[in-house]
This record gives sequence, structure tokens and C-alpha cells, in this order.
Amino acid sequence: MTHRKYLKEKKKIVIKVGTSLLAYDNGKINLQRMEKLAMVLADLHNSGKEVILVSSGAVGVGVGMIGLNEKPTELVMKQALAAIGQAGLIRLYQKFFDEYNKTVAQVLLTRDGIEKSKQRKNARNTLNQLTEMGIIPVVNENDTVITDEIEFGDNDTLSAAVATLIHADLLLILTDTDGVFTADPHIHHSAQKVNKVMKASDDLKDVDLNGSSKMGSGGMVSKIAAAELCREHNVDVVIANGKDPATILEVLAGKDLGTFFVSDATNHLAG
Repeated sequence: MTHRKYLKEKKKIVIKVGTSLLAYDNGKINLQRMEKLAMVLADLHNSGKEVILVSSGAVGVGVGMIGLNEKPTELVMKQALAAIGQAGLIRLYQKFFDEYNKTVAQVLLTRDGIEKSKQRKNARNTLNQLTEMGIIPVVNENDTVITDEIEFGDNDTLSAAVATLIHADLLLILTDTDGVFTADPHIHHSAQKVNKVMKASDDLKDVDLNGSSKMGSGGMVSKIAAAELCREHNVDVVIANGKDPATILEVLAGKDLGTFFVSDATNHLAG
């Protein structure tokens, strides 16, 4: 069965970009990568796709903007840095997307804003309305107001919540590895990539999932959990290397890149 050929048909696509791709370890923004990401997403949008970007990086940008060496652990400090960084992050996105005549909209969410019925409906309607208007939503967690009870904790979980909320066709999680490996490839050079996952509890039962980046909050564990949540809601997921944003177009062309979590719906088509 060839599952990847169906990726070409995906129209409503949620793309999650992590802090490790957007910022250097010192928190300062990787401007070249961010600019290329905007170009690729604008081109994807021009081709008729609906694009929703879930972007990490606000706290990391805040760290860089005020000259800290690392991300703090205190909640109130992280919330202050998020407030600083959100402004800088969306300003940069709008600057880069402006070059390709695209307008972005900032959407800040919390867990209760998606899980409670009325707020969930409002969030879905807003995101759908923006895409219908030809706007590219840039979604992030509202870190300035979160508490332990209402936080997602990482944008992998948030991206899965968004993808299932709007009934996306595909969630593409971009990270700094080529997908899911049998062990952390940064440490174990003999680690092998897992090309396709039909069910994580079976296909990944022998995989060592330790490892996370210095500036980010989510490791591979959160990415796989997000992928499984989506797969259970018939949303396909690809976890792939986003160091070159052009990978997005290659994945959608059906190339064997990253790890493809195949939903039952796509598996049925291929069967």
C-alpha cells in the first residue's frame, strides 16, 4: 500500500514549528529560516491550500529581546517574556509574509478555550473564518494568562488540538530531526528512522523517546502523543525535519520524508 500518495490531496493543513527551528540556543531568532518558512507557506497558500501555522517561540524571542542567556523556570517571568516575545514574533511574521502579499492573524489559545463547548465553537469559527478570508492564522498558546489547569504545556499538544478542532486533513510537525527514530539520533548515531506508524503502541513500543531541546518545551514524546491524538480523529500526521522549510512541499508531494502517522481513513483509502 502506498499511503503517501494521498498527502498530495490534503487541503486544510496545520503546520507546527518548534522553538528549536525558529530560535538559536541563545533565544535569538533565526531570521533566514523564518523568512524561508514564510515564502514556502505563502507558495502553499497560493496553490489553493488552507494553511494554519502553530508557532512556538514567543518565550524564546522574549529571552533574546531582553538579553537573557536561558529560558527561566518561574511562571511569572515566563509570562512576562511571552508578552514581550509575542509582539516581536507576530511582527516578524507579518514582515516576512508581507513580502508575498499575505496577511497573518494572531490567535492565542488556552486549553479551556478549546475544551469548553462555547469557547471551542468560537475558536473553530474564528479559525475557519480567517482561512475563508484568505488569512493565515498564526496560533500560539496564550502564555501570559495560563495556569497549570488551563495550559497545553507544549505546542505539539496545541497543534493537535487545533488540527482536530478544525477537522484538518493533515498536521505537519516540523522539528530538528528527520522524524521518529529508534533512539535519539543526536546521541545514538546508529538509530534508525521509523518511516510509517499505523499505531504507536505497536509500531513504537521499542523506541527510546528521551531527548529535548534547550529552548523548547516538547520532546519527541509530546510529538508522538500529538500524532496519536490526531490519528484517532482521522487526521494524518507527518513529523519531519524543518531545518529546510522546503521540506513541507516535498512531504506534500509524497516524498518519503519524516515519519508518517497514518489515520484509519487514509489507510482505508489505500486498502
